[in-house]
Amino acid sequence: MDLGISGRVAVVTAASRGLGRASAIALAAEGVRLVVNARSADQLQRLRDEVDVDVEIVPGDVTDEALPQTLVDRALEKFGRLDIVVANNAGPKPGGAFEVSEEQLYGALTANTMSVIRLVRAARSALVEQGWGRLCLIASGSARQPMDNLALSNVARPALWGWAKTAANELTASGVTLNLVCPGAHATERIVELGRQDRTYIGDPDAFGKIVAFLCSAHTAYLTGAAVVVDGGRIQGL
Repeated sequence: MDLGISGRVAVVTAASRGLGRASAIALAAEGVRLVVNARSADQLQRLRDEVDVDVEIVPGDVTDEALPQTLVDRALEKFGRLDIVVANNAGPKPGGAFEVSEEQLYGALTANTMSVIRLVRAARSALVEQGWGRLCLIASGSARQPMDNLALSNVARPALWGWAKTAANELTASGVTLNLVCPGAHATERIVELGRQDRTYIGDPDAFGKIVAFLCSAHTAYLTGAAVVVDGGRIQGL
């Protein structure tokens, strides 16, 4: 299927590895030009060498309050447009509700909630003005169902989903869609950190990236305000 986004421009954060990298590669395969961000410029350079589209590298930490506007400005300066935002970030550390500190809770909300909100807010004007845009926020299955020993994620991800659902409704008439994609266990470094690499069935990051690319496609104008769960059916809620 032709996704109808060749020539468009995407910002992808935390794109140096894992699901962010897979998403960037899937978009590049559809002819989308990229502005990619991560803390490691070297890993971003390897990504740029792997794809056949123009790639602008912007190293930086997603918790930097100035970074969202920098990414948007770089896309507009380099390519003259911005069409797609894939907001990704590293998941917070494991821990129980009474094990995590107040400082850790604020840190998770900054890194996994506020950093994404800031990026969406920074990109909004450019997308709304052209009457077309795709905002895809990579969160976690914890946005839909709390997970054992992931108290920080269980706080930060639902908070993002609540804000995103509200924002999606406000963007409906503008031609801009906003969706969450909620991954379960995929074969990334994160799965090792959480000690879940021994599961018999885990997801393929490349396949996940293709789902993100579809959510950012020309065919999803009527798909917005959704939290798309990609977890092999593990979440039990209806």
